[in-house]
Amino acid sequence: MGIFQFTDEQLSALERMSNTGMDRAAIALSQLMHRTIHLKVPRVMAVDVARVPELLGGAQQMAVGVYLQILGDARGNIMMVFTRENAIRMLEILLSRDKTKGTLLTELELSALKEVGNILASAYLNALGEKLKMTLIPSVPLLSFDMAGALVDYVINDLGEVSDLSFMIETEFSEDNNKFCGHFFMLPALHSLDVILKRIGF
Repeated sequence: MGIFQFTDEQLSALERMSNTGMDRAAIALSQLMHRTIHLKVPRVMAVDVARVPELLGGAQQMAVGVYLQILGDARGNIMMVFTRENAIRMLEILLSRDKTKGTLLTELELSALKEVGNILASAYLNALGEKLKMTLIPSVPLLSFDMAGALVDYVINDLGEVSDLSFMIETEFSEDNNKFCGHFFMLPALHSLDVILKRIGF
């Protein structure tokens, strides 16, 4: 199957929904961490799943991936991916992590990354579900630290019947003068893609 051709209006609608979801996620993160966290979506792209490792810096790029299944009226996967460096920067913001600790992550830090993925996925799916009039529920998050190519292969293999389309929602985190980006991918199952496309149509 070839990549669907989205109109500018459809991608703009996805971007608006994504920003709404991230606004809600920022409020939840700020309440959880007792500090003001800002999230915004600089761009939304429809990309071939095969290109996802390339967008993360190459298949060999080490990355932290938080993975959830989409349950409810549509099925698919969500994957929030940070390079190792950006995962540590996020922990420095969220947990006031000591910069001298190196790259080894504690159980508390791994739990914090899972919780961030859960908050982002829940907020995004709520916003998308409201717009599309669908019930979309995230599963319990799983975390993996691996090469970007392996992370993507795991998600595709788990999904089974998969379209070759993913939505990449670039997500910018900031607090005061600290700023970095993560990548949020939604990979709809093949049978759910048509439903989503029809409901987002104009």
